[in-house]
Amino acid sequence: MVVAAADCYAIGQRVASQNGGTLARASASTQGGQPVCVIVVLVPGKDGQRPRRAEFVVPQN
Repeated sequence: MVVAAADCYAIGQRVASQNGGTLARASASTQGGQPVCVIVVLVPGKDGQRPRRAEFVVPQN
């Protein structure tokens, strides 16, 4: 499971950069029998507002 967590971290970094945010959490999970990464990104708010939390579920492969 350590390899999956490392893969999820790398995927999370990519998702965060694509969305202009900061990686908050990356964890491995299973949905429908398929391995997925659950990625949480903090995206900066507009006009000084608080950052918003965005969650992405991405296939591990």
